[in-house]
Amino acid sequence: MGHFVAWRGHRIHVADTGRGEPLLLVPGLGNNIDMWTPFMDQFRERRVIRLESPGTGQSSTPTFPVGIPTLAEMLRAVLDDRQIEWADVVGFSYGGAVAQQFAYDYPERVRRLVLAATFCGVGAIPGSPVALMSLATPLRYYSPSYYNRTAAVTSGGVTGRDSTVRRWMAAARRCHPPSSVGYAMQLMGIMGWSSLGFLQHIPHETLVICGDDDPLVPVANGEMLARLIPRARLEVVERAGHLLLWDDAKNVSRLIRRFLNSESTDPTAPRRTSPRPTLGVAEATAAPPPV
Repeated sequence: MGHFVAWRGHRIHVADTGRGEPLLLVPGLGNNIDMWTPFMDQFRERRVIRLESPGTGQSSTPTFPVGIPTLAEMLRAVLDDRQIEWADVVGFSYGGAVAQQFAYDYPERVRRLVLAATFCGVGAIPGSPVALMSLATPLRYYSPSYYNRTAAVTSGGVTGRDSTVRRWMAAARRCHPPSSVGYAMQLMGIMGWSSLGFLQHIPHETLVICGDDDPLVPVANGEMLARLIPRARLEVVERAGHLLLWDDAKNVSRLIRRFLNSESTDPTAPRRTSPRPTLGVAEATAAPPPV
């Protein structure tokens, strides 16, 4: 069941499901929580927290751009609301930028970091011009025919090759599409942002994962992140595209689970054998949020 977190005058739609160690999923541009279903279904042993950024899904639409550092603060507020001290964090595309900032600004709230199909902001290697032009409009969230025609050149991977997957993707996008104003606010919110100045200070064990058939975010961006984050490793998935977390969920989740479940080499990191307590969904729903 959805839950709304009041934060800086916004209403942030959050879904908190399952039990186990917390896994925070940070969405991409215009994404709603339903789009995470294929990926989330691979982590039934985890407590999964999904959210919709301002201007997307059922969250309120901002009247001004919300910058990446402020969105990182939003993630902290969501964890505080759910009474979660730390989480493994998966950031996808635009959400990967937010996850980088979150890990830098609030390192104590992150155990391990997964950066999927993402980039450093200013200084990144640009993708295909045709693919990048598609980001200028949220039309792909509203028109299944447009999405079907353009998915191959904008997303690549399984989505580009499989019409059945494209139909599912189109349906999931239309459940709660971003408003045109909210989408524009997201685009403006990332302008001028870059993580190049702090990547070397991200202390967490990090998995950078990307596909070699991603027209939006070329592999060179993943290589850059993995090179600059001290404790990062790179996983390039063959024939995977930009939407690899969803259209290749079973394969990609296996790689991510192996990383998240491996024994930490950091003696100060939270341990799987004795995780800090978090409330289950039923208890968290019943408990009053912190003031």
